[in-house]
Amino acid sequence: MNKRKVIIIGAAGRDFHNFNTHYRNDDAFEVVAFTAAQIPDIAGRSYPGELAGNLYPKGIPIYDEQDLPKLIKELKADECVFSYSDVTYQKVMGMGAIVEAAGASFTMLGPKDTRLKSTKPVISVCAVRTGCGKSQTSRRVIEILMSKGLKVVAVRHPMPYGDLVAQKVQRYAEISDLAKNKCTVEEMEEYEPHVARGNVIYAGVDYEAILRAAEKDPKGCDVILWDGGNNDFSFYQPDLQITVVDPHRPGHELSYYPGEISLRMADIVVINKMDSADAAGIQTVRKNIAAVNPGATVIDAASTLDVDHPEVIKGKRVLAIEDGPTLTHGEMTIGAAVVAAQKFGATGFVDPRPFTVGRLKETFNTYPNIGVLLPAMGYGEQQLKDLETTINNTDCDSVVIGTPIDLSRIIKINKPFTRVFYNLQEIGRPNFDGILEDFIKKFQLG
Repeated sequence: MNKRKVIIIGAAGRDFHNFNTHYRNDDAFEVVAFTAAQIPDIAGRSYPGELAGNLYPKGIPIYDEQDLPKLIKELKADECVFSYSDVTYQKVMGMGAIVEAAGASFTMLGPKDTRLKSTKPVISVCAVRTGCGKSQTSRRVIEILMSKGLKVVAVRHPMPYGDLVAQKVQRYAEISDLAKNKCTVEEMEEYEPHVARGNVIYAGVDYEAILRAAEKDPKGCDVILWDGGNNDFSFYQPDLQITVVDPHRPGHELSYYPGEISLRMADIVVINKMDSADAAGIQTVRKNIAAVNPGATVIDAASTLDVDHPEVIKGKRVLAIEDGPTLTHGEMTIGAAVVAAQKFGATGFVDPRPFTVGRLKETFNTYPNIGVLLPAMGYGEQQLKDLETTINNTDCDSVVIGTPIDLSRIIKINKPFTRVFYNLQEIGRPNFDGILEDFIKKFQLG
């Protein structure tokens, strides 16, 4: 029987997981290529033989997504598997049209084919879009569980931008682990807040191996917390699924893939940022939750923030820096830095675009709707240097840093700056204290 030839359409994350869980050891298929999008410098590499398994000793090449029609014909692909997240339904089906016009079938894999089962209770935190507030929700859940004496190990959705073999299983328990693992800014934004609060977080490429390592973590493990990325659904079978929605982008919860899937499967839905969203947006989101998941428990929440040096903002022309993915494929036009600048009395925002250099110019060309905000892009050393130069070139009085890491630790900023700190705060009841108390009793933890 001829093997069915497959191309996996991805962005260095879900695509590798789909391969590992569904195709790696199945000799009925031959994965002939990956394609890459969203993340710079992924195309042109390969998924290495050391990770690809016995059927693929030479590894699997990764090509640019724009070459997909040509690849389908040249590689005689039978099907293409869509395997990345935080994209519109128009984008997904547009890709389906490209695939089918080239003669192949268009496939998407669901939870049954890709989820892994843990020996520990699992809480998953997902969202309907990038930038909804998954990370602060994860931190809030972990904070409550740790206050009950439980050992929580977080596992983050993949961001394997470097040496894939070296990144097979990564463990972060100290700030020094960030440098040791050569983390990008985007990785640090997700890992550093966990480590700074004293809990361990894992990430990498092979999520079966990661899960087994997390379950046996040297510091102990009572609960696994899946800290989702983009708007993807969990790689692990959850015992409690939490999905965060964003009233700043009402309607997106029903129009982006696979965010609506996460919303429909949620046990708990968090309406975040209610302190800064308008009433109409909140009402739209609430109505859509009721329409597709009426049985979910809904938590109302605020994204509360503070800054370490408010005097750097008041009366100043500021440069607002936000985390990169939220502004780029997350399509947000407001973030923590903007809200903090408005709250603490900035006189205005300085447009960084006249001062951008190198790769950051490319970012603004690719995502023209970013506007006057500066994304903290740092996927590689050159991008980090371009970020530093752009900040220092910008004609502003001060800098407001909305990304959740200490940016001054990795670049030199030549003007006054302040960091924004933000946390999830539930409004009234139901709240996570009660929900997690029930979870603890159910699994007889502690």
